Parts: sequence; structure tokens; C-alpha cells
Amino acid sequence: MRRFLCATLLSLMPGLAFAGPLDLSHEIRDKGLQATQSRLAALNAPTGEEAFALAGLRFLGAVEQALQLRWQVGLEADWSELPILRLPIPPNPEAREMQGQDITALIAGVTTGMDEARAALGQVGNRDFGLEIDLADLWFDINANGQRDPGEAIADVAVEALGLWGLAPEPGQIVIRFDGSDAAWLTAYTHLISGTATVFQAYDPGPAIDRILQSTRDMHALWGETPPPNAWDMMFGKQVDRVTIILQALAQEPDAALAAKAHGHFLAMIEENRRFWSLVEAETDNDREWIPNEKQVSALGLQLPPGTGAQWQAVLADAEKLLKGEILMPHWRYGAEAGISLKKLFEAPPKVDLIGMIQGEALLPYAEKGVVMSGQAWSDFERLMQGDAVLFAVLFN
Repeated sequence: MRRFLCATLLSLMPGLAFAGPLDLSHEIRDKGLQATQSRLAALNAPTGEEAFALAGLRFLGAVEQALQLRWQVGLEADWSELPILRLPIPPNPEAREMQGQDITALIAGVTTGMDEARAALGQVGNRDFGLEIDLADLWFDINANGQRDPGEAIADVAVEALGLWGLAPEPGQIVIRFDGSDAAWLTAYTHLISGTATVFQAYDPGPAIDRILQSTRDMHALWGETPPPNAWDMMFGKQVDRVTIILQALAQEPDAALAAKAHGHFLAMIEENRRFWSLVEAETDNDREWIPNEKQVSALGLQLPPGTGAQWQAVLADAEKLLKGEILMPHWRYGAEAGISLKKLFEAPPKVDLIGMIQGEALLPYAEKGVVMSGQAWSDFERLMQGDAVLFAVLFN
């Protein structure tokens, strides 16, 4: 279980691999993500190893830039709606005041980073390679001072996010060898992150952030010199502001073109994930694998139960049918013969009326009669994973 949790925390920052027997890993240890990325990007004809390394660095570089922006504005790790917003960061005693454009820029930076990572993966092609990475060498320069400070190790960030303190590896303890199949896995993960971030862009939260933060300042100004009669604002104020920002952002008219783009990313994620599993199932070696087939063991000690790949593909098949409108999402008011077309929701995204959607009226334009998803594929996956289905799903994407 301990080894599995280590594997899961690593899946929060996928795609790392570096050329040579740890040469690039040590370069990152000494110089950081951005300096190593810049050197690789300047190569005229990168090898498969170098192109894959560049893709991983661009992926992590996008995460690093988002963490740096969060550090600048003191954005705490309590926004669970986007993975990068829930990763813990060290405190900044001199943080500046956050503005809506900061979150808009953060999300745009993530999407750009994913695009650039896929561009590097395009240079990998069908070439095979073997790249080793020592997890202990990797770190985010969160405060952008060019030095590795406490709390900036990648493992530390992920471990703390999952509440698994004390599991950060020592140098040489976890060395992973990435190979050709992992290029498909990383491509799938970039599409997953791109799709999620693009949905955020479709419902741009920037204006709602500015409006709610200003209202909070105005309310605090009303306090005068008299202390509040209770501690409710201290205990719940930030959470209420955050929920209000999300609801107000979702209540605005979304960008239909961005919603369609997100839909395409999610379909591409499934296609690339399917390609990954076909490649990994064909592997015959057993050398410090990232995600192993049933005859392999990962560098993290992970060994999959028999039938894992096939069952996960069944889960993805259901997801693909949902995205294509071939099966429908159930709704408690629509009975057993009708449901919600996810395809229609992406094609004509609505303003989100949460109460109306729960009641059912707001989703009637997207309802139709047809085959309703049973959820059996996910239930079978849960049984196979023996209570760890969500954690494995994060790892597999």
C-alpha cells in the first residue's frame, strides 16, 4: 500500500524522463527545470530521449510557473477544483494582492505549456528510448529565487497534497526508466490537463474573482474599530468567497468554442490512453517501469492485478461513449429510459443553474431517450482495485 501511494502521488506531475544515466536528472537537481528545458529546446535535431525529456520538462515547467504565480499572490492550497490550485506551496509573507487576471493568466499558462509539451512529443514519433530519472533530483523553484529551498521538492509537494508525509524518497531510492510507451501516456495526460484548463477558460473566473474580492474588502471596511461579534468570517469567509466565485463564473455565458476545444481534448486523451495500453501490453522487458503490464513491476514496487488494463479500457470506453453521446448520463428525475447527452452539453454549453440542474428543468434541453450509462465498468474496476480505484485512476489518467 505504501509503495502504491508513492506511485499515485507521482502521477500528479507526469512525464519526467531525462537522457543519459541520470546526467539530465542531476542537471535538473543542480540547475532547475527551466535552465535544463532551455538547453534542450535549443537542440537542432534532438534524439528520442531528448525530445521526450523536453516534453516532460515543459509539462513540469507549466506547473512550476503556475506555482510561482500562486506564491506571488499568496494563493493557498484550498482550491481543489483544479489540480494545480490544490498543490501546497510555502508561505509568502510579502505576497501581493491577487487579481482576477492572475488566475486567467495561470490557466492560460497551463494550456500553453501542455501545447508545447505535445509539440515536443511529436518529435519523439515512434522511436523507442530508455531514460532514467531519480525522483529525488526534481524540484519546483516555487519562489523563483533559483535555489532549491525546503518544501520545493516535487515529491514533497505531492506527498503533502495527499497527506502522506514522510514518504519523500532519498537520492537513488526511486529511479524510473521511461520508454516509448510512456510517450503515449504523457500525451494522454497533457490532453487531460488541457481539457480541464480549457473548461475553466470557457467559464473565465477572472471577472467574478475581482468582483467578490472587492466586495469582501468593502465588507471588511464596514467593521470600523469594533471587533466582529463572532469568528465566522475568520473560519468560513474565504471558503464562502471561493464558492461564490465559482458559482458566479459558472452562471455567465460560456465560450462555446472553448467548450468544443475541451471536448476534443478529452476524446484525444482517451485515444492516446488506449494507444498507451496497447504499447505497454506488448512490452517484454521488466526494467524500472513507470506503469507496468501484468508481467512487470514498476520502479515504485507497483504490480497490477490481472485484468487491470482491460478493465481500465472498459472504463475509458464508457467515457468515450458519453463524450460522443452514444450513452447518456443518468438523472434522478428522468427515469431509466432517458438521460443527459454530454455531447450536447459540450456543443452548446449552458449557463450553470445549479438548483435548476438538480431539479432537472435546466437540463431538459440536453435530455433525450436512449441507453443510460449503468456504471458497471467503473464498479468492476473498483472491485479489481480493492478500494484504490480513484488513486489508480489518477495514475492511469
